[in-house]
Amino acid sequence: MSPIDTKNDVIPLGEATRAWFAISLQTFGGPAGQIAVMQHKLVDEKRWIGQQRFLHALNYCTLLPGPEAQQLAIYTGWLLNGTRGGLIAGSLFVLPGVIALLALSAIYVRFGSTDLVSALFAGVAPAVIAIVVQAVHRIAKRALAHRALVALAVGAFLALTVFSVPFPLVVLAAGVIGWVLGRAIPGMTRGAGHGEATDGPAPLISDDALHHELPSKRRSLSIVAIGLLLWFTPIALFAAFVSSTDVFVDQGLFFSGTAVVTFGGAYAVLSYVAHQAVTVYGWLGPGEMVRGLALAETTPGPLIMVVQFVAFLGAYRSPGSFDPWVAAVLASLLVTWVTFVPCFLFVLLGAPYVERLRHNQNLTSALTGVTAAVVGVIANLAVFFALHTLFDRNREVGGGPISVDLPVLSSWDPVAFAITGIALLMMFGRSWGPMRTLGLCAALGIGVYLVGLV
Repeated sequence: MSPIDTKNDVIPLGEATRAWFAISLQTFGGPAGQIAVMQHKLVDEKRWIGQQRFLHALNYCTLLPGPEAQQLAIYTGWLLNGTRGGLIAGSLFVLPGVIALLALSAIYVRFGSTDLVSALFAGVAPAVIAIVVQAVHRIAKRALAHRALVALAVGAFLALTVFSVPFPLVVLAAGVIGWVLGRAIPGMTRGAGHGEATDGPAPLISDDALHHELPSKRRSLSIVAIGLLLWFTPIALFAAFVSSTDVFVDQGLFFSGTAVVTFGGAYAVLSYVAHQAVTVYGWLGPGEMVRGLALAETTPGPLIMVVQFVAFLGAYRSPGSFDPWVAAVLASLLVTWVTFVPCFLFVLLGAPYVERLRHNQNLTSALTGVTAAVVGVIANLAVFFALHTLFDRNREVGGGPISVDLPVLSSWDPVAFAITGIALLMMFGRSWGPMRTLGLCAALGIGVYLVGLV
């Protein structure tokens, strides 16, 4: 295949589209669970891409603002089918979540009650803990091929969990440390997503057969121009033709800004979004922000999709001359657009450069360090999620640079603990997949709710 060929598909486009659609229906559990689903489908089951290339793509996506799992889908879709594949993979990755959360937002506004969804969440949340734990185990097993990388992962976890070091600083430090370790320990990157094969299955398609393009200034300028045009045209249209309310422009600009600062996953930016949406713009109340997050947790796709719920409520309550329902749907779609279009821009712009540098040992070492840190980051998110799922109350302890969230043991939730134990048993003891485990735990949550124990 020519280096600049964008038409030939490594995998038939129809077959790849069906695979991405199947993946899109299983993207529960936050980034760790979503990455695990793609790992299972593309690397282990289909064997379309090797473990090394998968982790190399993940390394780059981790450095970008925005949901890294969706960006990983765009990148791997690009490797398999060029630009068309990246667009299809990234779009399908978020589509089920967009539809589901749009429907749940409408139900919330119409009926003002989410008891059934809360019951589902009571079962799904413990299942997500098990999914994340399994994902951390799998990724760590394949990415931490040297004791130095294990130490780096532990250091990243402690930096985030104990010292509250900002995520971008953790990633930057991990890259520098990885580069230093790569020079001091030449064999460190073997089996860590680069170099020699890991214990994963051998891919059916060679690395050289995957899609690649020669980076060029003309291509880069074209992608930037088209990306920015698509990104901001909807906001400009609302600014030009809608004068009865500012909610569309305010939301479009605000969430465009959050799209470029969302490093470290949704949790890193949601506190800022909540503060601005509640106290500055008044789009919703503080309790509603929490309920929106619960709804987003129960739907497939990135957790940052909660911004769709925020936009829906804000526009419904300030519709201007629009019907409230029309305004809510338009705002929801606008905010989804400005949140995810940048992901396509960042990946399609950078992928050829990253691929060209794939065999650069210095870059490989730096990205291997980043991958090790990501294991610690995901473990940190797993702890965060467990604290807020298994216990009703937590308290912050420490002094100076040390700050640790610890659970109030008397607030433990026996139902959550029981369902988490069942989910862990099914996934590790019976080798159940994420969807089957989620289905069982959702049924348990509803069952407990119906007998009045929740």
